[in-house]
Amino acid sequence: MSPAELVKRLLAEQDLKYRDFHASLLPNIDKKSIIGVRVPTMRKIAKEFASSAMPAELDKFLDKLPHKYFEENQVHLFVVERIKDAEQCLRRIEQFLPYIDNWAVCDGKSPKALLKDESRFYAKICEWLKSTKPYTVRFGVNMLMAFFLDDRFDKNQLKLVAAIDEKIFDDAGSSGATRSSKKETQPTDRYYVQMVIAWYMATALAKQWDATFPYIKGRKLSPWIHNKTIQKACESYRITDAQKKILRGLKLELH
Repeated sequence: MSPAELVKRLLAEQDLKYRDFHASLLPNIDKKSIIGVRVPTMRKIAKEFASSAMPAELDKFLDKLPHKYFEENQVHLFVVERIKDAEQCLRRIEQFLPYIDNWAVCDGKSPKALLKDESRFYAKICEWLKSTKPYTVRFGVNMLMAFFLDDRFDKNQLKLVAAIDEKIFDDAGSSGATRSSKKETQPTDRYYVQMVIAWYMATALAKQWDATFPYIKGRKLSPWIHNKTIQKACESYRITDAQKKILRGLKLELH
């Protein structure tokens, strides 16, 4: 399968109703760039492309950036996460990170090859968290959430994530996402970074309660992230009813 054949294959799987629905979840990208292909189908196509394309054709696709379609970007990372060589996988991720411009391409990726050199992987995550590019930051938080909240957890990781909003996005306005009616339909990149921080913190509460709870009790997060963390944690089946009661009692009144 060549890159051109890949695009034809994606176009053949187009679902216009799904395209319209998915476009509503991605208000910051051009609807014309969305074909409308469901994730399981894209993963299947990516697997076929990775296994059938000639190495030169595969490299051509991975090197030709930016891609035209949202689905090409999805397939790009689905292909990269299948790379088994840690060095090559990392190189391809770093090459692609500057081109991520939405949460959907950023999320749900699992480049397990990077765990072959865990210390380097973690060092790279720390670099990504300090980036001024919002979706590079979001990708870094996603990697911490996916791979470093269990046996690889260290409480310093909480500090790194909690500091992101204050240190990197200070110039975007008040702490916490203040969203006007216009921003409700056109969410800012800052909002998507704040959301992943809340998502991470809520997951950390479920997996590492003792280390994470002081960030809620001590109000160490910006007010909007604080409340969103509590909301997402209380929606989780992994948080006990007793813990949810405590969390709800710590919710802030925002004005």
